[in-house]
Amino acid sequence: MVARVKRFVVLLLLSACPRALPHFERPPDGSVIVVAAGDISGAKNTGQSLTANVVESLRPDAVLVLGDGQYPNGALEDYQQNYDPTWGRFKNLTWPVPGNHEYKSKAVGYFTYFGVRAGNAAKGYYSFDLGDWHLVALNTNHDCLDVACDAESEQLMWLEADLAASPKKCTLAYWHHPRFNSGSHGDFTRADAIWKVLEQHGVELVLNGHEHFYERVGPVDPTGARAERGIVQLTVGTGGIGFSPFKTLHPASDVRQNTELGVVRLRLGPKDWESDFVGVPGSTFLDHASGACR
Repeated sequence: MVARVKRFVVLLLLSACPRALPHFERPPDGSVIVVAAGDISGAKNTGQSLTANVVESLRPDAVLVLGDGQYPNGALEDYQQNYDPTWGRFKNLTWPVPGNHEYKSKAVGYFTYFGVRAGNAAKGYYSFDLGDWHLVALNTNHDCLDVACDAESEQLMWLEADLAASPKKCTLAYWHHPRFNSGSHGDFTRADAIWKVLEQHGVELVLNGHEHFYERVGPVDPTGARAERGIVQLTVGTGGIGFSPFKTLHPASDVRQNTELGVVRLRLGPKDWESDFVGVPGSTFLDHASGACR
């Protein structure tokens, strides 16, 4: 009887403890580890501290900030006071894209804080190689800056040339506004031309923020229909600022949640990829996906 009581007490204590962060072994095959999230930091919230600790535990080779790194308007002093003590720990690993909140102050604070890692301040899009992968960072804030993303824009012509010139077999693209979306903002149709170019060049993954939730869509073609050789889209707006509601479920939405903060951990390998949603301690939501390079 005493043994039963002791066992019950132990189980009760374990169930009352928050779930610890999962442990991931470093891949031995030349893969790189990338961590990504958007919609991160604000003056009055503490979520960015929690997610920054998750990032640190994952020991990434690169960190992708998917826009709206600092609320409400991306001012430099706010980046310095709120973002820098938390996610700023990974600044030398970070490759950001701007969100709409950065452009509430014309993105001056964003480009000043991140410097050359944010690309040309007049454009905000760029690309780089990491391991066996080519990564493309795009700017979809053309209402706020003269950087369009339609089929005739300078950014699309640059994207076409950049993807054509890349010798890498595996490619990931990321920007702020999700093309396909179950949230209140709906599908970002202005990224239609981007998606068509990405599909033509066999891009594997797209990452976005903007909506304050996590959602996995696809793989889908440029119309949003499921396609075996389409692109998988991950919306990761769970970086710390809070949550937003779902509105109209996208037909190709496979997984979604808007109650737990966290980041996406990507293993980008020589021929394939894996993604895992990693929540802050105490969270219970998990999502795993994988695919081959096309």
